[in-house]
Amino acid sequence: MRIVFLLPMGIDRPSGRRYFNIARGLVRRGWHVRLLALHPDFATCHQRRFVADGVEVWYVGQMHARKTGNTTVRFSPLALLWVVIRSTLGLIWGVLCSPADYYHLGKPQPINGMAAIIAVCLLRRKSFFVDCDDDEVTANRVTAGWQRAMFAFWQWLLPRLAVGITVNTHYLAAQLGQPGKPCVIVPNGVAIAQFTVPPDSIRTALAHALGLDEGPVIAYVGTVALHNHPVDLLIAAFTQVVTQHPTARLLIIGGGEDLAAVQANVARQPWHDRVIFTGYVPHTTVRGLLALADLSVDPVYDDAVARARSPLKLIESLALGVPVITGDVGDRAEMLDFGAAGIVVRPGDAQALATAINELLADPVRRMAMASAAVAQARRYDWDRLAEQWIRVYHSHPTDRE
Repeated sequence: MRIVFLLPMGIDRPSGRRYFNIARGLVRRGWHVRLLALHPDFATCHQRRFVADGVEVWYVGQMHARKTGNTTVRFSPLALLWVVIRSTLGLIWGVLCSPADYYHLGKPQPINGMAAIIAVCLLRRKSFFVDCDDDEVTANRVTAGWQRAMFAFWQWLLPRLAVGITVNTHYLAAQLGQPGKPCVIVPNGVAIAQFTVPPDSIRTALAHALGLDEGPVIAYVGTVALHNHPVDLLIAAFTQVVTQHPTARLLIIGGGEDLAAVQANVARQPWHDRVIFTGYVPHTTVRGLLALADLSVDPVYDDAVARARSPLKLIESLALGVPVITGDVGDRAEMLDFGAAGIVVRPGDAQALATAINELLADPVRRMAMASAAVAQARRYDWDRLAEQWIRVYHSHPTDRE
């Protein structure tokens, strides 16, 4: 069977890794998979067609914003219109070059949505599926009301045009599921065979290089963008943590458009030397850094952004045996096996985060038990297992071979 994904992002982005790993699972089951994707900096992308782990990747255009390392550059309205036109045409061309049994949109967004309607429905006369892994209206930082309305329109429209829907959370299933259409929940996962704890020699060298030789380490992994990743909650909690654990270190792994603002906030604190920022790092490096932590924190508010998300950072932390503390929002309690592999607290509450961090740091026996439970829980989210769930959405819709 042949399947083509239409992605409005690159495969190195968090959502892009979701589709690439699902694609790898499908390839291992004998499927032929091609990802038509938009690159975060298309002008500098010199390898636009390649095969990785049996998955064909075609970069056919620019994402709606240019992203390089810690920097996000947003286009002017006129430049954005030109990007939308060119990238839509790139995806249309990719579909016309890619006969398939199934077409699946990764995220219900304008560029891949328009390409699906024109190329898949009108030109190829085929149906398409759509995957939703975020609340696109609130998760994207938009600068104008018309942009928010556009994201809302496509998120409303595409699940209604699709013949089947995949989502990553129960919240999105309830919000976007359509009567009479299959809706399969496939959370985010981790490649268990690859995402393992590095050797002690590597961990020791990394800890020494970062100044983490002494004291407990609290980690945050992810984008530093405050509109949907409230790292400031963790900073506020750490103020209270250092009063009880003065040797504690906070390791913030990742970059983003608010990195400079968060660094400036930390620089004003008396404990600023206890916080280490790595900035943007390739995902292949995350494993070694996160494995240095005694626990990790996923700070969240109780909002649509958090309810809709199945955090990659959470599952990857579990796979390394690092317990997680997060807010009790969406599917997070289930992902932590209802307290066995981590702690959920009241969302949006820095005091509750600090209390949970202090309690877990002070109880190494409990922390070790959670670490063992975390590894066991992560196996339930192995990408190979999740690929089997994904395939179920296609079983409900027979297709005509081309």
